Amino acid sequence: MSPDLLFMQTLNGLQFGVLLFLMAAGLTLVFGIMSFINLAHGALYMMGAYFAATAFGHTQSFLLAVVVGFSGAVALGVVLDRIGFLKLYPRTHLDQVLATFGVMLFFNEVARMIWGPAPVFMSLPDALAGSVTLLGLPYPGYRLLIILAGLLVALGLYLLIERTRIGMLIRAGASNRSMVAALGVNIGWLNTFIFALGAGLAGLAGAMVGPILSVQAGMGDSILILTLVVIVIGGIGSIRGAFLGALVVGLVDTLGRTLIPGLLRMSLAQEAASTLGAAISSLAVYLLMIVILALKPEGLFPVKNR
Repeated sequence: MSPDLLFMQTLNGLQFGVLLFLMAAGLTLVFGIMSFINLAHGALYMMGAYFAATAFGHTQSFLLAVVVGFSGAVALGVVLDRIGFLKLYPRTHLDQVLATFGVMLFFNEVARMIWGPAPVFMSLPDALAGSVTLLGLPYPGYRLLIILAGLLVALGLYLLIERTRIGMLIRAGASNRSMVAALGVNIGWLNTFIFALGAGLAGLAGAMVGPILSVQAGMGDSILILTLVVIVIGGIGSIRGAFLGALVVGLVDTLGRTLIPGLLRMSLAQEAASTLGAAISSLAVYLLMIVILALKPEGLFPVKNR
């Protein structure tokens, strides 16, 4: 592989990792702090993409589309939390898995009924459709924008969790929910805030990916699996772990699909190398998870009680 191609694929891996972080950050907050397994998180990602694509189709404003995707997912998260999921928090994880899996299937069918079975496409405005020269190589400006947006979101979450009063309450609630409730904090609305924030980040990821991938029903199912891998690798409840874990998974997935088939072609026929390389590449992320869990069962950056 040429150095130029390796550089470009590394950037693609970072861009994919940033999108995974937007998904994993919200899910790890909900899972790690509220101990709630939300398999409907991928549906919120899908709905954010649909909201953004619909807004863009009516206004042709990409910025407004992203805002609509984020705020629509936040509003949907608040409704889901207050109407249905609130009753699931004290239930067992099995109940949570079954209920949220049903919600995921429900939203997949709702999307098909409203927007139809055909994919919805969201084009980029001219200002974002060009390329940026990096080290003498052209790279799509929009993919670079996704990387920068993800870094800003990571910084914002760090400041929120570590430097604000609401962040202090979130960290305290993660350590001792009963004590925080005894001090007069409304744990129910704190949970709603956390869930809505996670839903909004998932919607933001869906809105950002809309111009790259076609928006269609069920698009959140596959990325949900990788998101779960990210939070297991990084450490459940850890924003830092979600960020670094997402970057690692994004790079391993992207570079693996590029490097492994090429390495196999050195010793195997082209057809066999392509087939075997694709199979091994799809397993690389899960093999990485197995190795990390064998060495550090709690993940790379487990949350410590404060």
